[in-house]
Amino acid sequence: MERRGFLRTGLAAAGGVAVGVSASSGKGPTPTDAGSRVATLTLTDDGSLVVAPGRTGAAATSTTADARRGVPGRRWVMVIDLAKCDGCGRCTMACEKSHFIPGDREFLRLFNMQESADTAPYWFPRPCFHCDNPPCTRVCPVGATFKRDDGIVLIDNERCIGCRFCMAACPFSARSFNWSPPADPAPAVARGYSPEWGYPRRIGTVEKCDFCADMARNGMLPACVGGCPMTAMWFGDENEDAVTNSKGDTVRLSKLLRDRAGFRYMEELGTKPRVYYLPAADRRSAAPGESGANVHNPHRRGEQR
Repeated sequence: MERRGFLRTGLAAAGGVAVGVSASSGKGPTPTDAGSRVATLTLTDDGSLVVAPGRTGAAATSTTADARRGVPGRRWVMVIDLAKCDGCGRCTMACEKSHFIPGDREFLRLFNMQESADTAPYWFPRPCFHCDNPPCTRVCPVGATFKRDDGIVLIDNERCIGCRFCMAACPFSARSFNWSPPADPAPAVARGYSPEWGYPRRIGTVEKCDFCADMARNGMLPACVGGCPMTAMWFGDENEDAVTNSKGDTVRLSKLLRDRAGFRYMEELGTKPRVYYLPAADRRSAAPGESGANVHNPHRRGEQR
């Protein structure tokens, strides 16, 4: 379950949504593989999945212009189920392995949260939120950090001058700084640099979670999502209203968020994160229209249960 095949080509279907997920078991292909075996799934209006035969296709590559523009027609989104996360750290380890992250930083941090002495603690994974209204991009004087059409916020270290204005502007502390000359392993050096994967690294530049943009381009789940043994993480395309977990289960994004009272962390800041959370166990708030829903203040989560 380290890396499962995911979105390949969206198929237009009457009243349906199309996604691609891996048809094979075990470790999936990497973005540099010659091709990947995928199956096309159509999510119908009644929530059922229709599976089409898998096919093999060449791995997609991107130019610098492509990396800055994003994948046409996509709006990537992540959902994290706080009720399922057990704090095992496999998501962080998968992220570190795929990005060759040094030991002094984490792109995906795990926090042990407890709202009060009367409630049970729970684990809170925090990646970059890839905000639709990102303050980091507005303060960068050289356009090194940018928002793509597909929703991902990236950093181009060939432009970064190390001013760290973006780090100061990020209210979630999701960025790290390369203070020392990086010791990139041979595979990182051999692959060459792209903003979509952020290595080889450069001293005096900023980096962060990138939603595994290169893997998404090649129809694969991000390393953290594919590496989660608890299926606590989902990733998909908001335009297709579909998200998938590490077991290949695909569901409607809108229904998942409504049925499980999904929310965005510190949404009141107005940054419009592209990462949603499902409440921890026994903390579900009533959805709009349900008994007990707070109709006076739509931003309030409701009473704990």
